[in-house]
Amino acid sequence: MSAKKSESSQASHVRIAVTNISSELAFESTTSPAEIKAAVAAAIAAGTPLSMTDVRGHEIVVPADKIGYVEIGQPTERRVGFGAV
Repeated sequence: MSAKKSESSQASHVRIAVTNISSELAFESTTSPAEIKAAVAAAIAAGTPLSMTDVRGHEIVVPADKIGYVEIGQPTERRVGFGAV
């Protein structure tokens, strides 16, 4: 069980909004937030598709001109109990 916890703490949560689509692409990636930000910036600057891989090995490809926004975050520890603030 501790191996799964350490894997998820290394993953980055990524949400990508695609223009003219009502839902978002949401997935976890083992890529660092800085690397994700650089890949998004490079794809938009060059006009090439953004290609990322999730933690399960699936490849996500989004055309650069269709990216609405990209939200990048890292998981936080869940606090349990009444004293958790």
